[in-house]
Amino acid sequence: MNRNLSDGLNFFSKVTPKRAWNALKVLSSYYESKRTGKSVHRGLPIALSFEPTTSCNLRCPECPSGLRSFTRPTGMLPEDLFKRTIDELADTLLYLIFYFQGEPYLHPQFLDLVGYAHQKGIYTATSTNAHYLTDANARKTVESGLDRLIISIDGTTQEVYQQYRVGGKLHKVIEGTKNILKWKKELKSRTPHVIFQFLVVRPNEHQIDDVKRLAKELGVDEVALKTAQIYDYEEGSDLIPTIDKYARYARQSDGKYTIKNTLDGHCWKMWHSCVITWDGLVVPCCFDKDAHHRLGDLKEQTFKQLWQSEPYHDFRQALIRSRSEIEMCKNCTEGTQVWA
Repeated sequence: MNRNLSDGLNFFSKVTPKRAWNALKVLSSYYESKRTGKSVHRGLPIALSFEPTTSCNLRCPECPSGLRSFTRPTGMLPEDLFKRTIDELADTLLYLIFYFQGEPYLHPQFLDLVGYAHQKGIYTATSTNAHYLTDANARKTVESGLDRLIISIDGTTQEVYQQYRVGGKLHKVIEGTKNILKWKKELKSRTPHVIFQFLVVRPNEHQIDDVKRLAKELGVDEVALKTAQIYDYEEGSDLIPTIDKYARYARQSDGKYTIKNTLDGHCWKMWHSCVITWDGLVVPCCFDKDAHHRLGDLKEQTFKQLWQSEPYHDFRQALIRSRSEIEMCKNCTEGTQVWA
């Protein structure tokens, strides 16, 4: 069976009548809000991102974890907070991403948390730099029921890889990938669906064909070519690719750069998903890396209370009114991943 088809069938196998009904309520609420200009929400999130930890072993130049530049504290997601939230949302939640900032495998109970969500029939995914995919962790990953494993591999030679993945070792990424694929075969498991994610930047753009070949040689299921978010892009950056297709930013006649996307007065993410930090703060999306827009705290309220709260309503309304007025939305480019 085609690997992408297999992953798609696995995803749709998670759809239950309650999850389908909730998705319809979310979709209808979004289009009603878009049409009327008034924020309406009648459902619960279809997808969630849970942050296992802000800790990371690498020092990538455009990542707050890598730069150690957070103003919020570093820590590990408490198991009880995670389970309580999953128990509350399991009937309607379809997709759970174990990632926001940091390296998930640094959380001691990470794969136990994955297993808990898997038992609830939720599609689970994570993103990793693959430095901790030892033989033992690879087996546990497959046994946990994880559905999708995104492996960051931003170069096919150590010299190129380390220019963005500062402090990383390419041989560990390849070894970890081989461990996962070995245990999938040993345990006769179709999951996780393994994706090589290649963040296209100027130092590695000449290796796009190479990463596709490497993925094929190893037996990786898919390659995703992702565009890079640059924080200070106006004056240009050595990371902005020369291949226009993979650049989020366009050079203007005066030499300055602007973001390509038009900032429409709406955002689907604000209706169908959100992000939960390791310490229980709920923020609008993955662009709020330092948790400036805090819409609730799961240590103090239930998820359902905060999802329908006044702060959340006001934030969605502000988006409809003028997305360009929200600072983090100015550097947002939804749909900036090119599937190879």
